[in-house]
Amino acid sequence: MADKGATAGGGAIYGLGIFGALVFFWQQADTFWEHVLAVLQGLFWPAFMVYEAFRALN
Repeated sequence: MADKGATAGGGAIYGLGIFGALVFFWQQADTFWEHVLAVLQGLFWPAFMVYEAFRALN
């Protein structure tokens, strides 16, 4: 049986990545629609970064 506690650290780091991306993109936005886009970018940017990291390791 797999140790589920070992995966919690990765989730926390990924969560910090989302939070950091949200803060960064939110600060760059000026209009309402840029803030909406900032939320979307903040949610999906860490996933693209992880994808590119795994692609670079291949």
